[in-house]
Amino acid sequence: MKICLVGPTYPYRGGISHFTQMLAREFLTSHEVRVVGFSRLYPSFLFPGRTQFDEGGELVHVDAIRAIDSINPLSWRRAVRAIARFDPGLVVFQWWQPFFAPAFRFIAARAGDRGARVVFLCHNVLPHEPKRFDRMLTRWGLGVSDGFVVQSREDAAVLRSLLPEARVEFNPMPVFDLFPEGDLERADARRRLGVDGNVVLFFGLVRAYKGLATLLDAFALCAGRLDATLLVVGEFYESRRPYDDRIRALGIGPRVRIVDRYVSNEEVPVYFKAADVVVLPYVTATQSAVVQTAYAFAVPVIVTAVGGLPDVVDDGRTGFVVPPNSPERLAAAIERFFDERAAERMSAAIRADRGTFSWNSCTRAVFRAAGVEAGATGENR
Repeated sequence: MKICLVGPTYPYRGGISHFTQMLAREFLTSHEVRVVGFSRLYPSFLFPGRTQFDEGGELVHVDAIRAIDSINPLSWRRAVRAIARFDPGLVVFQWWQPFFAPAFRFIAARAGDRGARVVFLCHNVLPHEPKRFDRMLTRWGLGVSDGFVVQSREDAAVLRSLLPEARVEFNPMPVFDLFPEGDLERADARRRLGVDGNVVLFFGLVRAYKGLATLLDAFALCAGRLDATLLVVGEFYESRRPYDDRIRALGIGPRVRIVDRYVSNEEVPVYFKAADVVVLPYVTATQSAVVQTAYAFAVPVIVTAVGGLPDVVDDGRTGFVVPPNSPERLAAAIERFFDERAAERMSAAIRADRGTFSWNSCTRAVFRAAGVEAGATGENR
């Protein structure tokens, strides 16, 4: 089958670009693939970070036509022409933000008119930080699709509330297995970072819904007894000052290391190899590439019971699940992890479960959502 993927890819940075590349890699094992990407993702005045571009190397190479300017309708026509020349049977859109509803609806409707099946693979049906017209824009933008893949059961319910007749397939986010681990050992990673003892990692962009404040409060309750270090690794998308003030007030400054930037692809393995456990103290969530990156390195996780996070963590086996906004319960889970010396057994369980989060499972869900039976049964593999 000819399959066209529409979404961001390298040199744009971030989890969704990585996802597009890994999804293309999997489809390419059995199909002909064309990627139609962005010439401009966000206007600079709307982007809260320092740069939209990946300053590291390209980890998974896919040929992409950078045709779509999110705010220039003339470019949407160019994207339609590029898709038409390829003449795909299936077009898969990466959906995460209603800002892209006008461009994606325009392109998807015309692809469908030419006979292609259209699937939207939803990373978030609605954004984490909702605005007034998000539901209306999302319902309108997604209204031209033949089917959907969601990565959390919560998102499936949200999508059905917007489009009750939609064909919806649930498939957990696959493992983010693109980062080059090489022969890096745990001891080498720790030497490079200058850490020892027990190491807790918070990884990813810092935004209010990520719950870092709760983690700082929890860490203050247990860090001393555990002789632990907290690594906070990720660019702040809001003011850092309240967090610095909180760290000082809690008296945990010597035990907290902040890396306030988007780390390069080549650096990612260093932080995960150095960590004993990755903590996601989110207040809200759909799913998280951080969990699936941790699983790629067989690092256990502690997550809050929000969104799709409990869907991918076997509580007590591959990690722990705790209530959100509870420093005491989070601190107790961190203490239990180290007191039980759970890292080795949880790492083994993560490795055993890796097939649950395969890219082949993701592509089969896309085919089911499209109603393409041959692809759904894996006969082309």
